[in-house]
Amino acid sequence: MTHRQRSTSSERDVDSGYSSGESSATLPEVYFTRQHLNFLNQQLAKLEPADVLRWCMTSLPALYQTSAFGLTGLAMMDMVNKLDFPLRANIELIFIDTLYHFPQTMDLVERVKERYPRLKIHTYKPEGCDSTQDFETKHGNELWKTNEELYDFTAKVEPAQRAYAELKVKAVMTGRRKSQGGKRGELEILEYEEETGVIKVNPLANWSFKQVQAYIKDNDVPTNDLLDQGYRSVGDWHSTEPVTDSEDERAGRWKGRQKTECGIHNKRSRNSNGSGS
Repeated sequence: MTHRQRSTSSERDVDSGYSSGESSATLPEVYFTRQHLNFLNQQLAKLEPADVLRWCMTSLPALYQTSAFGLTGLAMMDMVNKLDFPLRANIELIFIDTLYHFPQTMDLVERVKERYPRLKIHTYKPEGCDSTQDFETKHGNELWKTNEELYDFTAKVEPAQRAYAELKVKAVMTGRRKSQGGKRGELEILEYEEETGVIKVNPLANWSFKQVQAYIKDNDVPTNDLLDQGYRSVGDWHSTEPVTDSEDERAGRWKGRQKTECGIHNKRSRNSNGSGS
C-alpha cells in the first residue's frame, strides 16, 4: 500500500472538499435553514404518521417522545411499537409529572408500562419535589391561581428543560394536532424551539380527533379512564373539566379563560425563567 493510499480520512476530506461523519471537521449536530424547514414541512405534510415516524428515525439523532398520556400521544406510542421498519424503534419517552395529575392518569402510566415493556419512560418532577406536599411547602398553595406563569414554569417548563439537558435531547415528538384548535390550528409537523435548540415533531398534526379515536379503538390502545366520564383532553386536575359533545376537544382545559396552551408549548411561560413576569 502506498503512502497516498494510507492517507487519513481527514486528508481525504481536505482533498475532496467534503466532510464525512468520521472526519475531524466540526459539523452542526442538527441544523435546518428556514427554507429547508419549510420544504420539509411541505413534504412531510403529504405523508401518513407512520411514514413521518420513519423519517424521524432516519433523520433525527437523540430523538425522544414527550407525552402526558393523552390520546394522540398514546396512538403514537402504539405506532412506534408496531412500526415495520429495518431500524429498531427505540424512542424513549419523557413524562413530566407535575404532581397534580389525576390518579387515573398515574394508573394509566402503569398500564402503559405493562402493555409496552420495551418502552423506557423518563419521569421528571418539579425541581426538589417528590410529592404535592413538597411542592406546596416550597411554592405555596394553589400557585396556578396566584401566579400562573410561575406555576407553568416550575411544574412543567423547568422539568422539561432539565430532561432535555440531562438526556441530551436533540428532537422530541409531541401529540399536538391542528384540529385541537387554539394556537395549534397553525401547527406544522416540524418546528424549531429557539430557547432550547430542540426540534419538535408533530407526526399526527394533520389527523382529526375521530381519526385518533379510530386508531385507538382498532388497536386496543390503553386509555385514561376519565375519557368514560366526559373528559377528552386530560391535564392537571385543577385545570381540567369534562366537555359536552358539542364542545371542542380541549374546551375542558382552563375552561372560561383565554389560556389554550400549557407551559411547555407556551413561549411566554418558557421565557419566564421562574420569575412569573
